[in-house]
Amino acid sequence: MAFVITEPCIGEKAADCVDVCPVDCIEEGEDQFFIDPDVCIDCGACIVVCPVEAIVEDTELTPETEPFLEKAKEFYGSN
Repeated sequence: MAFVITEPCIGEKAADCVDVCPVDCIEEGEDQFFIDPDVCIDCGACIVVCPVEAIVEDTELTPETEPFLEKAKEFYGSN
């Protein structure tokens, strides 16, 4: 998974990221958006437009944001 949407998205769900994604890999969950790692082409367009800076590369996750990777995996039903 290249990009992960983290806590600032919860409740915000501005959807700017959805609008710019060229491959429609961002889906709305109950409380936030999620990026499908199997569809994402790692273009980074979503990072630039996120008004709450919620999107990070998986290599930049901190112990506080790491649970959002697991949450995304659960959303997409992957391991």
